[in-house]
Amino acid sequence: MSTTLQRIAAVIESRKPANGGDPAQSYVARLFSKGDDAILKKIGEEATETVMAAKDARVDGDTSKVLYECADLWFHTLILLAQFDLTPQQVLDELARREGLSGLEEKANRKLIEREKNGD
Repeated sequence: MSTTLQRIAAVIESRKPANGGDPAQSYVARLFSKGDDAILKKIGEEATETVMAAKDARVDGDTSKVLYECADLWFHTLILLAQFDLTPQQVLDELARREGLSGLEEKANRKLIEREKNGD
């Protein structure tokens, strides 16, 4: 599974204008050239489309749109990661770190770390 993410991430990285990506030739390069706001807006759009597809799937039973929209959302999230020089492997490592933790426990730990960081 992560091999596919690594390949896609490598292509996305190559599309950065600093790496020779041409906004006139590449959708991804164009997003990078527009900056954070354009990338974040696109993720918001894709997240909304994913939610709508899931709601529709509960009504009509067709989950193919959920799969399609999730792929779009993941793709644009990979662009966001690259924008901040992060990798899919780092996300997988973070998920592995959380594995076996209760969601409630993980959330409580985040709050504790945030309080310590702020000196509370």
